[in-house]
Parts: sequence; C-alpha cells; structure tokens
Amino acid sequence: MTALEYDERPWGNYTVLSDEDDHKVKRIVVHPGKRLSYQTHARRAEHWYVVSGTATVTLDGTDHQVPAGQSVDIAQGMAHRCANQGDEDVVFIEVQRGDYFGEDDIVRLEDDFGRS
Repeated sequence: MTALEYDERPWGNYTVLSDEDDHKVKRIVVHPGKRLSYQTHARRAEHWYVVSGTATVTLDGTDHQVPAGQSVDIAQGMAHRCANQGDEDVVFIEVQRGDYFGEDDIVRLEDDFGRS
C-alpha cells in the first residue's frame, strides 16, 4: 500500500493510509516523552487502536493507560490527547469518521510546541 500522505511533527509522525468521503485512516507514531496537542474536532469522531507501546490518553481531563491491543473511542467535540510516557515509540491506528477530515478541524486547547 502506498501512503497518501506522510508528515513529520514535533512529537513524531503520521501516515495517511486511507482517505475516503466518509472516513480517514492514519498510522500515528508518538516518540518517547512526547505528546500530541490537547485538542477537539467539530466535524469528526476518532477511534484509536494501539499497535505498540502504552499510550496515555487524556479524554476530557481524565488520563487512561491504553496498552497495545486495546483501543479508545473519542466522540466528536471531546477534548483528547495521546502522550508517550514510555521508552519506546507508541504506534496507533486512528480511524476518523465524520463529514470533514482536514487538519484545520483541530482546535488546540494546549500544545507543547507553541502551535495554536
């Protein structure tokens, strides 16, 4: 399978595996000691399946440890973030469902890298 898009971020990287009208699928890698911004989306919900490592997932202010083989559902509008507190990469598959999947549907509530 050829990736549709690949992007390096300050916390790791993502690869778009599928981009359809009604869903988008990404493979996301979070490096040790890093975390994504604490964010919401107005137009999509997400499902995260952890492939390797243990993710610390914050959902509306509550932290959850999500080890490899487990998943978490993020409702549309729910504040969320993934952090890697371990010493190996956290890899998860993100399935987005909604009516719009652009990167501009991100409202950052907190960000370690000064992005707004």
